[in-house]
Amino acid sequence: MMMSKHKTLAVGLAVSALALPFAAAAADSPHTLTGNVGIFSQYIFRGLTQTNEKPALQGGLDYSHSSGFYAGTWLSNISWFTDQNAGTLAAPVPLGSPGPVGAPYTPTGSNSASLEWDAYLGFKGAFAGDWSYDVGYLHYEYPGTYDNLGFFAKPNTNELYGAIGWKWVTAKYSHSLGDTFGMKDAEGTYYLDLSAAIPLGDSGFTLGLHAGKQKYKGTNTALWGASGCTNDCLSYTDYKISINKEYVGLNWGLAFTSTDADATHPVFGALYQNVYGKNIGRSQAVVSVQKTF
Repeated sequence: MMMSKHKTLAVGLAVSALALPFAAAAADSPHTLTGNVGIFSQYIFRGLTQTNEKPALQGGLDYSHSSGFYAGTWLSNISWFTDQNAGTLAAPVPLGSPGPVGAPYTPTGSNSASLEWDAYLGFKGAFAGDWSYDVGYLHYEYPGTYDNLGFFAKPNTNELYGAIGWKWVTAKYSHSLGDTFGMKDAEGTYYLDLSAAIPLGDSGFTLGLHAGKQKYKGTNTALWGASGCTNDCLSYTDYKISINKEYVGLNWGLAFTSTDADATHPVFGALYQNVYGKNIGRSQAVVSVQKTF
């Protein structure tokens, strides 16, 4: 039986807390177990609000080995899938239209999800002094109700990723292995981003800069019909600037995000606009506080 999002998150955070004595007692061990928990004024993923601009509680647990191998899990409450469906519509994010152009769709069931549960593993290390690398696999799981997906797929997504960094700058490529966040026939969809975390002298503040490109692939002809669109119509670029500082054992953050994602398409209709009339990719501000154990 699937646990509720609150019970699941509580279990994850409890395990994170139990990891503290293990990590302390095993200071000389090649194994490290850490946990994290955070409260955010909203959850932004690749420039898109996942909680309809409402608060999010997030937590995770990570294992790492001195060889460079790591594995972990992470959870957050979400509402984006339900916000696009409102319990009745058939289209999950990023689409808000009930069907392809020229083929109106009458939903007969409900779709909803309120939890994102990720699992990942990979290998990372350093080379040539200030250079680093990271390769791995990430699975996004969205437990929920999928009575009537229509022209769409479950939002569960699998990605392979690779990153290379130099000092405080990192370039990362994430490659989807199939259906992507609800879009059918989207294999090859990718996300490319460039990020920097720049220490601001001895102030303890870190400046974050980020730009990313979400590129959708595939046709999904049944969905797009004669609109002239393919999945590429969903492609967009996102940006973020942030400032972080550790204070009293907590990491405090303030971030501003924006995208060029259109809320509507001149032919197809609603794309990145949810059922509440909000463009989920519009400019946003996020305040956060996190604790690592």
